[in-house]
Amino acid sequence: MPTAVLLHNIRSAHNVGSIFRTSDAAGVSQIFLSGYTPCPVDRFGREQPEIAKTALGAHAWLPWQYKKSPLTIINRLHKEGWQIVGVEQDTRSIDYRNFKLTKPTLFILGNEVLGISPALRTKCDTILEIPMHGKKESLNVAVSAGIILFQSQK
Repeated sequence: MPTAVLLHNIRSAHNVGSIFRTSDAAGVSQIFLSGYTPCPVDRFGREQPEIAKTALGAHAWLPWQYKKSPLTIINRLHKEGWQIVGVEQDTRSIDYRNFKLTKPTLFILGNEVLGISPALRTKCDTILEIPMHGKKESLNVAVSAGIILFQSQK
């Protein structure tokens, strides 16, 4: 089942590189970047060293695309029959372990501190949450990506 990832307003180039590497390992077909998420290559064609370091080459073969607005990506894929799945704590969230891939899926991961905006959450068909058992309320976005992507392949 095809899966893709949308990284919106991710601050850390290290997180982006880590998600590229994890996405490749999990069989993701494409990564979309939007907002101020750093790209593997800048507008002058120069490789972003922090992404390259953590991606370990995955950024060179895993297809990626940048669009300033995430809605451009979301609306296009939705029209093509993809389901849109946010990874966020929300009143609509379901436990990620109860999610099954039934059709092509775009997973949205948001900012390390603010997560996915309420406006983007309204565009999601489903929102997944990773239950927290400790005192911290969330995981690093790259760690969350790994959990969600590998669990979805079951």
